[in-house]
Amino acid sequence: MVGDNITPLRRGDLTLIGAGLPHIWHHDPHNSAAPVHILLAQFNENFLGESAMELPAMAAVRQLFRRAAVGLQFTGRTRDRVEKLMRAMARATGLRRLVLFLTALETIARRHPIASAGFSTELNPFSQERMARLLSYINGRLDQPIHLSEVAKVAHMGEVAFSRFFHRHTTRTFPVGVNELRVGRACHLLAETEESITSISLACGFANLSNFNRQFLRLKRVTPSEFRRRIISPNPAKCSGCSG
Repeated sequence: MVGDNITPLRRGDLTLIGAGLPHIWHHDPHNSAAPVHILLAQFNENFLGESAMELPAMAAVRQLFRRAAVGLQFTGRTRDRVEKLMRAMARATGLRRLVLFLTALETIARRHPIASAGFSTELNPFSQERMARLLSYINGRLDQPIHLSEVAKVAHMGEVAFSRFFHRHTTRTFPVGVNELRVGRACHLLAETEESITSISLACGFANLSNFNRQFLRLKRVTPSEFRRRIISPNPAKCSGCSG
């Protein structure tokens, strides 16, 4: 979850998260029992000093930081090169590490916003931690009915207050947010298992197959069967739910 975006975490994801942008990486154990490893570089925007950041040569970096306010995702060759640079940074020290970091910033050319442009970052850290716990609770029960009343109790809120809280943090109603998490798990099962689509719909908490197909098509712009076909095809056509 980054800002108002909820999407499945995939192997090799590379992002740049701006200061103050709420973000949660939550590992769904139903998708994989293996631990998730993350390579993280944290830095202050003026890490070179304010005078250095104002130099003409740093104009592209300043623009990059401004765009990172809603989160940026990197793919393709850019992602692959930055990964190599970050792994080299983990082994380097001193000036060499700084040079590698600056090279990584320079390499970032494909900028894909994650949160919507109008998303506000005015959230307090306590609410973000609470949201992380709630997502963990919901993910642990995606294979069964999830009622607003029970999750509100977990959050120690009334139903109306919780609905406002959830919408403020995700820009979604509670049912819509839960359906997105269910479809995210379904994508993993469609790609990584040979379970039937009916079995997957039940495992993801959909009461009937028609509702599952309708929600999946709404979010991924393809049917579950077409999604699976494109995943296993040697040369899959691109679709809104297949990039990563």
